[in-house]
Amino acid sequence: MPFYQRLGDVPRKRHVQFRENGTLLSEEVMGLEGFTGNESILYHLYSPCRVMDLAGFEPIVREEWLPEQHAHRHLTTYGIDAAGDEVTGRRTLMWNDDVEISLCRPAESMDYFFRNGEGDEVIFVHEGTGTLETIFGDVPYKDGDYVVVPRGTTYRFRPEGPQRYLVFETPGLIEIPKRYRNVYGQLMEGAPYYHRDIHPPTELRTVREQGEFRVKVRVRGGYQTYVTDFHPFDVVGWDGYLYPWTFSIHDFEPITGRIHQPPPSHQTFQGPNFVICSFCPRKLDFDPQAVPIPYVHSNLQSEEMIYYVSGNFGSRRGVDVGSITLHPSGLPHGPQPGLAEKSIGMHETSELAVMCDTFHPLKLSTFARDLDDGKYMFSWFANAQADDDGAGDDATGAGLTSHL
Repeated sequence: MPFYQRLGDVPRKRHVQFRENGTLLSEEVMGLEGFTGNESILYHLYSPCRVMDLAGFEPIVREEWLPEQHAHRHLTTYGIDAAGDEVTGRRTLMWNDDVEISLCRPAESMDYFFRNGEGDEVIFVHEGTGTLETIFGDVPYKDGDYVVVPRGTTYRFRPEGPQRYLVFETPGLIEIPKRYRNVYGQLMEGAPYYHRDIHPPTELRTVREQGEFRVKVRVRGGYQTYVTDFHPFDVVGWDGYLYPWTFSIHDFEPITGRIHQPPPSHQTFQGPNFVICSFCPRKLDFDPQAVPIPYVHSNLQSEEMIYYVSGNFGSRRGVDVGSITLHPSGLPHGPQPGLAEKSIGMHETSELAVMCDTFHPLKLSTFARDLDDGKYMFSWFANAQADDDGAGDDATGAGLTSHL
């Protein structure tokens, strides 16, 4: 991850004796890419291999929706019912071999611990505050935070009030885009955020409790529950470059220009064959001849999912907070009729949105099917007719979503 961190007590050298009250502690190396990538070293009161019982294995079952037509989609999600907890309540919308995208509106809190053993996670907090309790320490979060959790991290949510998340899970690595970093790994001056915007765990609380503790681990396409006789947060100290952290979408500094900037200027994270972008309030293009609304474009090698967080989405009529638009490969998309003309002379936009572009096709779930409005693909035609009739002016809004 971005920089070296250390919490609690660690010995002077790695792989040497480290004792507490005469008892040798258990050293765990958590490493990526065959121990040639980032790693952290943790010191436990008990061996993390120690298991007293195995509970059941629950396979992950996805019900795929195969639409009869290939078309643009609009999913209305804000009114979904709360269900499950912060893990079991994740309801898959779309996925491929590189990324799985889910919604989560928990109805209850976790009474177990969780570890994703087969992928990294990015949890965008649309609504809610709380603390992600982890083996690395407490990670406070709030509205607008991206919570980045590397694989192998044991954690539990401690929420405060209602919660709503957009969750990305990937078998690859979540990274800061390479073009934002120099050869030493430091974020460069031209990057849209800096190390000060990245928040690692704040406090390490060593729990010395014994009893029976359930740890649900995502592995091999399902969840295996282990039972241990010690509390998973028994770490007395750790150091390294691998740990959970948060970054607020409100700390993303938009890159603007004289004419319209392309979508990569909004990139926040990269994964294998996908990117996550943040569309934030910003000043618009300042050339006198600029058209500040996006141009029509085709996703010839990618599929684009946008989740609308807040603000007025002026280039897209009928889209509201919690809406998701999906623009699949092979089809052009852009602002709806008449809005490019109406945008001329506007100087700023106030909307907030999260986008994921994938470079391989996405499968849709039956959950997505139930949220699909079934008519979004006709909106360019319908709004053209409305403009011809002079009926479209009041739907323009004040915002200009950058990549619609």
